[in-house]
Amino acid sequence: MTYSTITGLGFYVPENVVTNNDLTQYMETSDQWIQERTGIQQRRYFTYGKETNASMATAASRMALERACVQAQDVDLIVFATITPDYFFPGSAFLMQRELGLEGIGVIDIRNQCSGFVYALSIADQFIKTGMYRTILVVGSEIQSSWINKSTAGRNVAVIFGDGAGAAVVQATTDPEHRILSTHLHADGRFAEDLYVKDPGSSRPGRAATKEMIDEGGFDVVMNGNAVFKHAVVRFSEVIHESLDANGFKPSDISLLVPHQANVRISEYVRQQMGLSEEQVVSNIHKYGNTTAASIPIAMTEAFDEGRIKPGDLICLAAFGSGFTWASALIKW
Repeated sequence: MTYSTITGLGFYVPENVVTNNDLTQYMETSDQWIQERTGIQQRRYFTYGKETNASMATAASRMALERACVQAQDVDLIVFATITPDYFFPGSAFLMQRELGLEGIGVIDIRNQCSGFVYALSIADQFIKTGMYRTILVVGSEIQSSWINKSTAGRNVAVIFGDGAGAAVVQATTDPEHRILSTHLHADGRFAEDLYVKDPGSSRPGRAATKEMIDEGGFDVVMNGNAVFKHAVVRFSEVIHESLDANGFKPSDISLLVPHQANVRISEYVRQQMGLSEEQVVSNIHKYGNTTAASIPIAMTEAFDEGRIKPGDLICLAAFGSGFTWASALIKW
């Protein structure tokens, strides 16, 4: 049997640190107000002209490749998750492929929002299990600071998001003891408008983007916070249990849960519902905010660097986001 395993992790965050106090120059808010609602203390913003979505993804990928002892030329496929591509089209996977000098290999851009990295990992897992590819680069990367509404009107959303990228090298293995055990993907489009950005969109009269759309707030994030929270805490627990049940484990068997870093209140609620200790759950939202598709690989890389992921550990990844979409992956490290 051929399985897939993660052999290298990497991440990149911009140098520009933006604290909660820094945001007070744009909007009516405070460090206390933000921390009480989100757990966030600071986040990173990219520097225009210095960094792009693709360049951040490239930096994270180079780290992951180096740690996996894999040459870029050995990569067979790139699966790239983002909701903030550098261009409307083509996707940022093409631009990162160009920066890595990998012209000719296949690339897949996916848009599954906060669940994007787990979806991308699942795609890589399936391609490797079928024998089509042996080395796949899985990436989550976001630049969100350039489009969020940094005014008082948009503060409920603006204080949450940050920029960054994370990557994983996924390779074929025949070792049944150290592999991705299973992945589980779900979505429910009935709630699409509870967390979305309406514009630009093709189903509009005239040009895809107009001044009127901007003035009317079509480019702003619309979020029904109560609905998102209520669905998130249910779906997180469901999809974690699904992965455990599929492989004959129980919550106490989890060595480390790496949830999408959406809101510390969500993560804490799920932790308590699952009966996990604080040491069993990764939380770095206080440093980076919500980096959407990048949050899980960034958190995984930091946890690995801190010695919290060791051979033989049972690692669970879980995410919930716009769509609604939710997903999990169970990994025997």
